[in-house]
Amino acid sequence: MHKACPLKDLAPGEALRLETTPPIAVFHTEEGELFAIDDTCTHQDASLADGWVEGCEVECPLHASKFDLRTGAVDAPPAKLPVRVHEVSVVDGDIVVRESEEAPNLPPGLTVHGHESRPS
Repeated sequence: MHKACPLKDLAPGEALRLETTPPIAVFHTEEGELFAIDDTCTHQDASLADGWVEGCEVECPLHASKFDLRTGAVDAPPAKLPVRVHEVSVVDGDIVVRESEEAPNLPPGLTVHGHESRPS
């Protein structure tokens, strides 16, 4: 479990990056929903927390790949592989993320603790 921050510190429409390995992006949508996905785009090493959120999608700031915040699925290329989705809850006013146990899909050339990128 990773404590992100107090809910009151992440305004609707904002995102933050958790310095986990690999990093996790936490999103608080304009609609008030909370989502957490791997922060690194599966196409190239870019932070999705720096992307643009519309509805339940985030657009990568580098090459405009889009990912569904609910499922991690790719909604627009050039990314081909999904990102992991993590469980988010609010405990005593704090946003808490339970990291997925699945292996992450990393962009080409990036490795994290024994996980290597998969060919896309």
